[in-house]
Amino acid sequence: MTATFLKSANTVIVLDFETTGLSPDLGDRAIEIGAVKIEQGVVVDQFQGLMNPGRRISGFIEDYTGITNTMLKTAPSCGEVMTAFADFAGGADLVAHNASFDKRFLHAELERVKRQCSGEFACSMLVARRIYQQAENHKLGTLVEHANIPNDGTFHRALADAQMTARLWLKMVDHLSDNHRIEHVSFSLMQKLSSTPKNAVKRFLQKYTSKQPINC
Repeated sequence: MTATFLKSANTVIVLDFETTGLSPDLGDRAIEIGAVKIEQGVVVDQFQGLMNPGRRISGFIEDYTGITNTMLKTAPSCGEVMTAFADFAGGADLVAHNASFDKRFLHAELERVKRQCSGEFACSMLVARRIYQQAENHKLGTLVEHANIPNDGTFHRALADAQMTARLWLKMVDHLSDNHRIEHVSFSLMQKLSSTPKNAVKRFLQKYTSKQPINC
């Protein structure tokens, strides 16, 4: 009998924010969002928008992101961009690298326009910590190199980081399918894996695999 591997990880929106600082609780705002839509393992669409936070950003943020005050001066408002993003995302599940950061800004900016994204979150960084335990660290750029994912070296712009995170997500889905013979890698599996202790990952995947049906 030969298994037919579907891979997938279902339909997700992979997103990334660039911001004025580290916390919306301290008054920081989003200045750019980038997102990639993946349907059943295939990239089908993308979204990108600079947004004017209503104030100047620091020289550090300009240098770090390459986004300048001049660029933001003519950008649409945060509310306009986030309303469009909410329409783009719909009810799909969400993925981000270091998701706790992006989740806080997503909820804060959507709350301002009385919108929400109803999907659940998964963190590609936490999944990568379980799959690529030998990586030097689990920063996005390091993982892209570790997993031999083609890239042009552009980071710290929202769409570029979302695209790289999407490629990393799909690479990890492939890894689970090819190396652990999991017929269908679901979003819920990725979520569960992200919270599994590192020393229990092998046992978790063996137990999960043993429950999977084999298609002849």
